[in-house]
Amino acid sequence: QTIAVGADGGSLEVAVVEYEGGDRLNVPLYRLDQLEPYRAATNGDGGAPPQPPRLHKLGATTWQRQRDKTRAAIRQMAVELLELYARRQLASGYAFPPDTPWQRELESAFLYEDTPDQRRASEEVKRDMERPRPMDRLLVGDVGYGKTEVALRAAFKAVQAGKQVAVLVPTTILAEQHGRTFRERLADYPVRVDVLSRFRSPKEAKDATRRLESGAVDIVIGTHRLLSRDVSFHDLGLLIVDEEHRFGVRHKERLKALKLAVDVLTLTATPIPRTLHLSLAGLRDLTLLETPPKDRSPVLTFVEPWDDGLLEEGLARELDRAGQVYFVHNRIETIDTIAERVRSLAPPRARVAVAHGKLKGAALDDVMSRFVRGEVDILVSTMIVESGLDVPNANTMFVSRADQFGLAQLYQLRGRVGRSHRRAYCYLLVPDQVDPDADERLHVLEHHTDLGSGYRIALRDLELRGAGDLLGAAQSGFAQAVGFDTYLRWLQETVTALKQGKRGEGSRTFPAPEVVLDQAAHLSDAYVPDEAVKLELYRRLARAATPSEIETVRQELRDRFGPLPEDAQRLLLVSELRVLGARLGLETVLVKGDEARLTFARDANPRLAGLTAALDAVQFEADVRRAAPLSLRLRRVGGEAIGPGLVQALAAAVADTHL
Repeated sequence: QTIAVGADGGSLEVAVVEYEGGDRLNVPLYRLDQLEPYRAATNGDGGAPPQPPRLHKLGATTWQRQRDKTRAAIRQMAVELLELYARRQLASGYAFPPDTPWQRELESAFLYEDTPDQRRASEEVKRDMERPRPMDRLLVGDVGYGKTEVALRAAFKAVQAGKQVAVLVPTTILAEQHGRTFRERLADYPVRVDVLSRFRSPKEAKDATRRLESGAVDIVIGTHRLLSRDVSFHDLGLLIVDEEHRFGVRHKERLKALKLAVDVLTLTATPIPRTLHLSLAGLRDLTLLETPPKDRSPVLTFVEPWDDGLLEEGLARELDRAGQVYFVHNRIETIDTIAERVRSLAPPRARVAVAHGKLKGAALDDVMSRFVRGEVDILVSTMIVESGLDVPNANTMFVSRADQFGLAQLYQLRGRVGRSHRRAYCYLLVPDQVDPDADERLHVLEHHTDLGSGYRIALRDLELRGAGDLLGAAQSGFAQAVGFDTYLRWLQETVTALKQGKRGEGSRTFPAPEVVLDQAAHLSDAYVPDEAVKLELYRRLARAATPSEIETVRQELRDRFGPLPEDAQRLLLVSELRVLGARLGLETVLVKGDEARLTFARDANPRLAGLTAALDAVQFEADVRRAAPLSLRLRRVGGEAIGPGLVQALAAAVADTHL
């Protein structure tokens, strides 16, 4: 809101922060870097919104204590990661030889054209394998963006060097699917692939483990069964782990032991925030697959009330093109009734099956396998199809009572369809009356159907989960307490400081100074009418760390809204003075009429010779008002505007201090 400041009737745009007990604090919008929106992951798998954070009393120390605890925990984690990374750099592993003609032949025989990300990921993985230190790379990519092909190429490279490969997956169905994919792709080469899962009889499993130990199996694909004590390898060289966060603590401990001596490639479809990716760059090897495959079309998404005619039409259209359908209904008590209803609306020839978590393991696996093999046309199931099923022939999905699902769940469900060149459809079925939050969630999905980066809004909740999976439970608790955005910013600051060899929090960057002008400095409603856009621009200016970032905002304002009015120019002036002032250790900058006052922080040591030369160059007269901490009064000679000259002088002083 806009509030009046001073006796001269000036005004200031502020964000109003409310504390426990109704106390309010006005934060000028040019200090928006002091505020962070609170975001937290949803509660568990139910996708329910997180509990709102508890408000603190204005002036109490609760927040400071929480902040200090979180910063200490972040620092401890960052130090441990750096030490682990240093140890891995020193550890000796097996250096795989360069690519062979067979490797190049296999890769060029891939049915699809590699996306640029896929090509880069494949090269990064193979380069890691050729180094003498053990690889530990995380490959993050959306469902169907080509992670399996990257993993398969790495596996083939390992086998050609005489090493064994273990592929660890979270579900039996996925083990079978990967088994089929690996066998088909490697059929022309002398590579022995085996699958170890619940589908194998005890005798078959025993034979497989014996062959594995003797070296008669090159690639083994399996569920956590691979981590059993009775499974040992002849010469394991590469471990590929799909969705590690879905394994239990005991399995993760066994994984850690396996990881010590071999190259490890971890795959996940749960996205992580880009800021976390940047923070961990150099501590954890990360590759992002963000380019969708070439012929992939967005999934057409519709939010509709239940309508028998709509269902009849949608089911018939998919079955007429020999495709398959998912029908998701998340209540086990009524799933059989819904399945009967679907049967009555589907074409008479339709083969309908039901799958849910209360079915016995073997029965559930049987239903899922029949659907994967194309022996079931319509699968009526609960959320268990959320991840781990790859059925390119299934391209229509209905979600019953979609208003009861979280955004992340709906996004992952929709990812089950649209995995081939065919046009895919997703119908989110809702009652006539839907609460506003659910309505907003559904419309985010309906309108954000473009592939890759356009999903960013729909991915926010998933990113929080991805960050949680990567950081672990203890760190996630701290992130929930202070909000993920604040947590990620602190993590980035800490890692940067540690990498530069600055142990502890005290690096030599100063907080931005308080800048006060005697005239309004803001984006008026007449110039930028949209509140959300305006807030985002204020946030970018408040967060800017370099003059070039402010220049980018200036160009954008000019392009989008036309020539800058004087109050907008003054706002950018404030931002420039804050950025340059922080580099020099200024605490306050006051500009009034044709005078300016600069006050430095107590522990700042400005280079006086350079500062004086910079001020002289743009014709400033300077008086020392106080020696310690240094305070200067400036007046510009010749009657030119003081603001631009001050920016010029401070920029020159910054350049001088960095010579």
